[in-house]
Amino acid sequence: MAQYPISDAPSDEEAAAHLPNAVRRYDLDWLRIIAIITLLFYHTGMLYVLDWDWHIKSTAQSAPMKEVMRWLHQWRMPLLFFISGAGTFFALKRRTYGSYAGERVRRLFVPLLFGMFVIVPPQIYYEWIFKGWFTGSYVDFYPKVLEFRPYRDGIKSGAFSWHHLWFILYLFNYALISIPLYRWLKSSPGQRFTDRVTRLVDRRGGALWLAVVLVISQLVLKPFFPEETHGLYNDWAYFVKNLLLFWAGYLLTSHPAFAETIARQRRLFLYATLGCTALFYGLVVIWDDGPISEDILEPIYTITVNCLTWFSVLATIGYGYRYLNTSKPILPKLNEAVYPFYILHQTVIIVIGYYVLTRTGLGVYDGFLVVSLSSGLVCVAMYLLLIRPFRLTRFLFGLK
Repeated sequence: MAQYPISDAPSDEEAAAHLPNAVRRYDLDWLRIIAIITLLFYHTGMLYVLDWDWHIKSTAQSAPMKEVMRWLHQWRMPLLFFISGAGTFFALKRRTYGSYAGERVRRLFVPLLFGMFVIVPPQIYYEWIFKGWFTGSYVDFYPKVLEFRPYRDGIKSGAFSWHHLWFILYLFNYALISIPLYRWLKSSPGQRFTDRVTRLVDRRGGALWLAVVLVISQLVLKPFFPEETHGLYNDWAYFVKNLLLFWAGYLLTSHPAFAETIARQRRLFLYATLGCTALFYGLVVIWDDGPISEDILEPIYTITVNCLTWFSVLATIGYGYRYLNTSKPILPKLNEAVYPFYILHQTVIIVIGYYVLTRTGLGVYDGFLVVSLSSGLVCVAMYLLLIRPFRLTRFLFGLK
């Protein structure tokens, strides 16, 4: 089965029908599943991580968890955007650009809209209840959603938001604005560009140099948009960063030689990742305790984290191709389930987390295990009982 964007896992019949024209990339399927399961644990960690604000927070917080999550933040979403870009290459092998755009509306925009009215509002309700900003029932709260006043972090404001569904919003935008690029890449100048990238990547360590594009984009944009807001209109540094990763996923999947080359150089990418990781944590210590000016540290930190992102994605793709490029009978089922799982997971975490934080005396690590594992089980149960069997819910969650 070929790899498709997060919302584009085909049925067994469709996969079989297109198999002769598709490159088998089971590794990307497995990596997407692993990345989204990681998100479940990451967002549960937001309940307990030291210092970082979130919708609801435990009074018991963990400093070691913060250090693990610092690193994961540089890897988890960039990997998903890279994989989604790779999936777009396969999706366009069996669609016209017009049908591709139409499917993006159905697979991304419809679930986004549904999520903003149905999936996200309980997160805001439980946050307001937790923080003492509201005391009524959910029925009393919901009309505030229909006021269409934007939600704002950290203050009682509006109750209309996309919250974690920003990922789907950004993917939808990337899909549509990238169509001219895909057309160009299939032209003669585009093919010559791809050939030049092929020659660069084929050199030992050549793919590492592609980090320069990522770094330059962030050095230019970060001074104007320093925070990751996920708000689209004021998030251009982060928007461009993930767009470049999305394009890189498409480009580095478009030529059969790329996968073999990246897998062959995987140890080099791992060593580069480890080196950047050491520098990354060294900068964190210096930033917190050292005498060096932030004006000096800021660009060094920006270069380091973006190199860390790129190198870790390359290492993951290389090792994934080497060890995960194999099919299992359960893979098509997991492939279909992973998109609704993503849509549901943060809401389920916040609802369960609210009751764990307010009704139990669990600490950081036992609370983390209870919330994460029970949230995972609830998401699976909701998918099997409420989403998978019914045409309407399949449509609303972006499934075929």
